[in-house]
Amino acid sequence: MTRTMAVLNLALRGSPFSQKIISICLCCVIALWGCSSESNHYSAFQPGQLWLDNNDVHINAHGGGILFHEGVYYWFGEHKIEDRKGNAAWVGVHVYSSKDLYNWHDEGIALSVVKDDTTHDIREGCVLERPKVIYNEKTGTFVMWFHLEFKGTRYRTARSGVAVADHVTGPYTYLRSFRPNAGFWPKNIKEQQKQVPSQYRDYDYSGGSLPDDPEKLNLIARDYTGGQMARDQTLFVDDDGSAYHLYASEENSTLHISKLTDDYLSCSGEYVRIFEGRFMEAPAIFKHDGIYYFIGSGCTGWAPNAARSAKAESIWGPWQELGNPCIGEDAELTFHSQSTFIVPVPGKEGLFIFMADRWRPENAIDGRYIWLPILFRNDRIEIEWLDEWDLRFFDHF
Repeated sequence: MTRTMAVLNLALRGSPFSQKIISICLCCVIALWGCSSESNHYSAFQPGQLWLDNNDVHINAHGGGILFHEGVYYWFGEHKIEDRKGNAAWVGVHVYSSKDLYNWHDEGIALSVVKDDTTHDIREGCVLERPKVIYNEKTGTFVMWFHLEFKGTRYRTARSGVAVADHVTGPYTYLRSFRPNAGFWPKNIKEQQKQVPSQYRDYDYSGGSLPDDPEKLNLIARDYTGGQMARDQTLFVDDDGSAYHLYASEENSTLHISKLTDDYLSCSGEYVRIFEGRFMEAPAIFKHDGIYYFIGSGCTGWAPNAARSAKAESIWGPWQELGNPCIGEDAELTFHSQSTFIVPVPGKEGLFIFMADRWRPENAIDGRYIWLPILFRNDRIEIEWLDEWDLRFFDHF
């Protein structure tokens, strides 16, 4: 570009007519160069580095997920603001679009928090985490689910929020929030677990452990009437169009997999408990060669920990744990990140990208993104650190 500018500057010293022609050409070149630089920053992934959008601003879509629709990828995530600590939502859910997964165009705020109604579920300052969007082909509707904590309630609300839109980028209309599967027992419930507990009714999550006698706690029965707790969550659409909601429940001690209704707007009442007492969060799920795979993390707050993985022949289980899928340096800390979603590789059937967040709680807007290839080796999945890589990496598999 510098050489081109030098040549044009020399040409501008010619006749007035030539100067006019060259000026027009110069404007065109500059415009084209500007468009090119705006939409094609990258040709590779650089995990952990600043990732700029078309406006040269770091992508602001934390705890996010990807929807592929009509040849375009859409990245939805939590919008953070400068110099704000923690997880409170002050703006809403941001959305970006891309055709190559490297370069992302800012599409604005898909779902806004409410600023002028102090009684609203998603009022400014609430906790609105891990938004995921799926498309319902039957209704032609885009459906967003997220983990919601009412403002000022710390993490005691533990609800799922649902919003819808007719267009993929929104704006999304908030419908309601609730605790899932009120009045329904899980498919794999034990009879003794149906007894409503006589104590621990007001038990408060303490960060990764239950009382000495968890059988007396019996959280599944405690929350039977009002609905099950739902914190870290994700969505998954199976090959037959059935959609599932995975969420950390029972004071984060156990995960639930819940089938949604045909319109994807509610829970069907059909669900299972998995990884009982294992305290897993940050769930992500995908399907490869008819096998379901799960990646998640332990419960250590903002601090990273070793990722966990599992597989099952049915989404209902049984699930077999496979251990930490990460290998190499800093594998025990998931490369200082936490899982959020699994992205199918475009044009590469059966290949996937691990999508994670490197949280920066002191300045949440500076959170970085870790995208790495998933490999299938020795009957398990593996994720290895790469400083830089592109989709050609998968040409060897």
